[in-house]
Amino acid sequence: MKHYITLTLLLAVAFVQAQDKKWTLKECVDYAIEKNITIQQSQLDNELIAIDKKDALGNFLPSVNANASHNWNIGLNINPITNVAETQTFQNTGIGLNVGVDIYNGLQNQNRLRRANLAKIAGQYQLTKMKDDVSLNVANAFLQILFNKENLKVQQEQLQNNKKQKERTQTLVDAGSVPRGDLMDMTATVATSQQNVIVAENALLISKLSLAQLLQLEDFKTFDIVETDYALTESETMLQSPESIYTKAKEERVELKIARANLEVAEKDIQIARGAYQPSLRGFYSFSSRATNSDRISSDGNGNFIFRGPDAIFDQFSQNKGNAFGIQLNIPILNGFSVRNNVERTKVAYKRSQIAVSQQELDLERNVYTAFTDAKGALNAYEAAVTALAARKQSYNYAQERFDVGLLNAFDLNQSQTLFANAESEVIRTKFDYIFRVKVVEFYFGIPIAGR
Repeated sequence: MKHYITLTLLLAVAFVQAQDKKWTLKECVDYAIEKNITIQQSQLDNELIAIDKKDALGNFLPSVNANASHNWNIGLNINPITNVAETQTFQNTGIGLNVGVDIYNGLQNQNRLRRANLAKIAGQYQLTKMKDDVSLNVANAFLQILFNKENLKVQQEQLQNNKKQKERTQTLVDAGSVPRGDLMDMTATVATSQQNVIVAENALLISKLSLAQLLQLEDFKTFDIVETDYALTESETMLQSPESIYTKAKEERVELKIARANLEVAEKDIQIARGAYQPSLRGFYSFSSRATNSDRISSDGNGNFIFRGPDAIFDQFSQNKGNAFGIQLNIPILNGFSVRNNVERTKVAYKRSQIAVSQQELDLERNVYTAFTDAKGALNAYEAAVTALAARKQSYNYAQERFDVGLLNAFDLNQSQTLFANAESEVIRTKFDYIFRVKVVEFYFGIPIAGR
């Protein structure tokens, strides 16, 4: 009984801890990379690339094949051992072994191996790019949840303030200091604030759902994140010039590495295709043997009967064995322009890869400058929002003082309070927008998304 109670308590504690689990940004990024379906597919693609490399290595090995056959010849047939026509049933058994090895084939095997190595590198770069894309999406969704949490707090605080203001207005109406219409305006304001809280709660739930889906989580209702306070510290990356960030991005970002690796793969394809112009030399060796047996006792022609038993059959295999070896030279002369056309195709693919590299450089430059400009603009928007909030707060405090002495009606006070609440929400929105924009710039500079 004691063990049962102890186990029950441990399970209860584990369940409570699971319910209270809150995810950090790094945990979200790591989990999403592990569970993401697209990343899993890319990992499978890399496994296929590894198999292709094994194929390229296997081309250097000799080919070895064994064969065996057994057949029945019924009626008048040539005895394969005596070369005499006989009317009877023969059983013929043959075995063989063939070995072949490429001595020279235009260096195609070597180039295929080099191509397989380059394709493996390109596949690894592609997997890294997918992980980076997932990390960016997770970071954006994570910061969206933080914004919705802060915005919900603002709306809840405004609701409480409006409720207190309604109670104060009720007291002033009872004392005859303000008209009853102000109380109606405050009642409507409280109802509007309640709607804003509901909207903020729904937005928070949807943002949690979005991140939970990125993480491939089924139970998103209990999913929550750590409410990290991201202070707006000056990023060292933002002190760099866009040109230096772009120069670093050309070294760090995998998009350009993928394009360059694909260009090298296309170059190897040309060399492989050109190898078919050259003669190929192949060495071979073969071994064969056979044995024949008839379904009846045969005569040796002198009145003596011969019965070929199992030992005689094995003797035939020993007596009839043969070996053959040599080299085979194949010189391509005319193959319907297939080799030439294949070379031309690989050249076109190489030119496409060259254009892809140039386009990727232009895209990377544009993305870096856009990200840097967006981050600068987001900082300016945040600073403007902070200034506007300070002004809206002073305006609301002044409106509150005038309302308390009866110099301002409830409608104008509500308008001032609404502008103040909107200013608070705008500060929160621009703050997290700036944080994300800076992370994007750092991302191009080679700093991991969840690196801090």
